[in-house]
Amino acid sequence: MAAVTTRRIDKLLVANRGEIARRIMRSCRELGIATVAVVSDPDRHAPFAAEATEIVVLGGSTPAESYLRIDAIIAAAERTGADAIHPGYGFLAENAELARRCATAGIAFVGPSPEVIDAMGSKIEAKKLMAAAGVPVLGGFTVTEGISAEVLTAEADALGWPLLAKASSGGGGKGMRVVGDPAGLISAVAAARREALSAFGDDTLFLERYVENSRHVEIQIFGDHHGHVVALFERECSIQRRHQKILEESPSPALDQALRRRMCDAATAAGKALGYVGAGTVEFLLSPGGQFFFLEVNTRLQVEHAVTELVTGLDLVQLQIQVAEGAPLPPSALEPKLTGHAIEVRLYAEDAERDFLPQTGRLDRFEIPAAPGIRVDAGVASGSEIGVYYDPMIAKVVARGTTREDAARRLSRALRDSELHGLVTNRDFLVRLLEHPEFLAGDIDTHFLQRHPASVLGAPLLAGLQAQLCAVAVALAGQAERRATAGVLRRVPSGFRNNPSQLQPTTLEGPAGPVLVEHRLERAGWRIRIDGEEPEGLEVHGCRPDAVELAVDGVVRRYRVHHVGEHWWVNTGFGQCHFVELPRFPDVEDEAAAGSLSSPMPGTVLRVTVEAGDAVERGTPLLVIEAMKMEHEIVAPVAGTVTEIPVEAGQQVEAGMILAVIDPAEAESAA
Repeated sequence: MAAVTTRRIDKLLVANRGEIARRIMRSCRELGIATVAVVSDPDRHAPFAAEATEIVVLGGSTPAESYLRIDAIIAAAERTGADAIHPGYGFLAENAELARRCATAGIAFVGPSPEVIDAMGSKIEAKKLMAAAGVPVLGGFTVTEGISAEVLTAEADALGWPLLAKASSGGGGKGMRVVGDPAGLISAVAAARREALSAFGDDTLFLERYVENSRHVEIQIFGDHHGHVVALFERECSIQRRHQKILEESPSPALDQALRRRMCDAATAAGKALGYVGAGTVEFLLSPGGQFFFLEVNTRLQVEHAVTELVTGLDLVQLQIQVAEGAPLPPSALEPKLTGHAIEVRLYAEDAERDFLPQTGRLDRFEIPAAPGIRVDAGVASGSEIGVYYDPMIAKVVARGTTREDAARRLSRALRDSELHGLVTNRDFLVRLLEHPEFLAGDIDTHFLQRHPASVLGAPLLAGLQAQLCAVAVALAGQAERRATAGVLRRVPSGFRNNPSQLQPTTLEGPAGPVLVEHRLERAGWRIRIDGEEPEGLEVHGCRPDAVELAVDGVVRRYRVHHVGEHWWVNTGFGQCHFVELPRFPDVEDEAAAGSLSSPMPGTVLRVTVEAGDAVERGTPLLVIEAMKMEHEIVAPVAGTVTEIPVEAGQQVEAGMILAVIDPAEAESAA
């Protein structure tokens, strides 16, 4: 073996943003290493930028204008005297050219060699290399430019249905489509190619057999410059949407010791065949019968690395840096121990009830209470903006427990207690997932969300009487705030009369629609009416602008209240409710035209598939919007006739902008 070159890293540039940038900087602080952040214009005052020792502004808003600019990143490292560059995950993390440019500039690249990145950068070539190394692989077919529909269909028939059309480059679920039969093949391949080109700059695709009811199990590997390659056990990542992971855990409930050993041995063989150095992940499909097949090697740190850290006690980022300095893996990594259970969920600004539609805007409050066994890796803080240019992940919330059930319970409780105000998030969906009987039994696979739709799992945690009581808390907190800020008679409740008069009304738009809360403080106590009904056994035990205590049948619960303008959020030990306070005298000119369909997010119109005058059914595709590197199909909410399409392909649209107007009258008259 050739002599290993050692080097000291005193300053490290993080070529990434958000949560992973903060995570890398945390390990650097513990090692005594200074950090450099490169930032786009929207990220100039983001939390990760504030934590860096130095900042270099790359400018621009899009990734292409900032975090994908290799020349600018190398120049920033040279200007600041950085000894190393850590790419994190996403962006340039698996870009061999960045690794080569680092070597040319004499800068350590915290990751594998450019040759390994190149070898694994193409999933097509990676499968060939793995097959040669004895790792089980699935058969596949490369989709070449200009291939005819007839040839493509014939090759697909030979592989067998269903199939997966998959981008050769990149990851994160982009550029992937499951195809169940020949009828959907051509359109699925076209959509996957467009998405892959947009996300990775490469529209190369391949087809492979889709293993139904499979699990997605990956093995964390680690190598050093001294010839060591080790497996740091598995992560179960089967619960996914659009092939993007939602929940990850370690160990997998599907693996016994014998299967774990076989999969770890296969992953280690893959790493040794590559001469792998640094952190990497070998991903497998695991069939119900216990067979596993190679998917890909991710030549970088994974989003879900935290679960491995919690069950092994290892800091993978520190190990990456030490290996980049030339140090051998320590005994704790060469002989790892698996202890306890860890589960991670990805908390996103997205609406699970509406097919995980991304959300943008201001996160007015972000508070996840500290609790034993809970780890939060976040890229945001209260007041942060979630923009259209980057992934809408808010944080990774991770729990460690002695058992799987313990970890799931801790994580569910942490999410229920969290205050997430300003944006719709997938928090309620994650809680229902963690508490689902099938999940708790370990009965999961990549089809979990097909059996249990997100539209059901994403329903609000607080409904019925609990949501109504939250509305009461808003009404009482609002009147308490008005009295606290009044110029006179601050101690007198709103609407108080010596001779009882009408109740004071507050109308709110809530999770189940409008709700009217009427209240008045009488000599015998508070009188409360909800939608005209007076609930039995309801008592008010305390009322402040930020907190209300209500009792029902002697059980007292505390409701934490926060508002920004007309938006109100209420948090309890069971979850969170959001309300919009409606004006007593609404301006009719502000109402949108009947039948209008507005854009759910900012983005770019890719295609318009209907014209004014077209008759459509409920669910008919109207147009496609691209946002956050994903395509989102906008469909007709009702049957009727399209009367107006005020947008066109290539046009930028903002959230709330009218995309189409549908007149349902003709469809109703025909019925």
